[in-house]
Amino acid sequence: MRTIEVTVYSAVQLTERVDRVVLAIENIFPGLIMDIRTDRIDAYDGPQSLRRLHRLLRSQEILDAARSVLERGQSGNIIHFQLSKQAAYMGMVSFPPQEESLGSLHIQIQATDPERVIDWLAPVTENGVAVEEIDLFEGTSDSVSNSTSYGAVEEDV
Repeated sequence: MRTIEVTVYSAVQLTERVDRVVLAIENIFPGLIMDIRTDRIDAYDGPQSLRRLHRLLRSQEILDAARSVLERGQSGNIIHFQLSKQAAYMGMVSFPPQEESLGSLHIQIQATDPERVIDWLAPVTENGVAVEEIDLFEGTSDSVSNSTSYGAVEEDV
């Protein structure tokens, strides 16, 4: 059985409003269970919370950059990366090269098969187009040339 746990945390600076940091997290990872404090937000859930990130990486056409960040952040069964808190507030994905001055969103994905998570979120591309899309939730594989579906990522936004 495959297990995937998603954890997101962010510091809340004195100059920030807690509700805006919450919104930044929800814009990229909707439905997370959150522990909201005045100085820090911790959020967690399962793989379904990655669906919007999956969709945004495609709509923003940043699969190659995302794959590079995810692969660089993998250590054992954990994938760790950061997202820009300000970009997330606007509903966009941006990978800052280092911790931002107001702090970044820190994402940790723990998975029994982290390579499969990376392949689902940010597949290998050719000329910017995914070579193969897999379905993280069903364990099936569909060639992009045969289908335009991204495999179990439909959502109402």
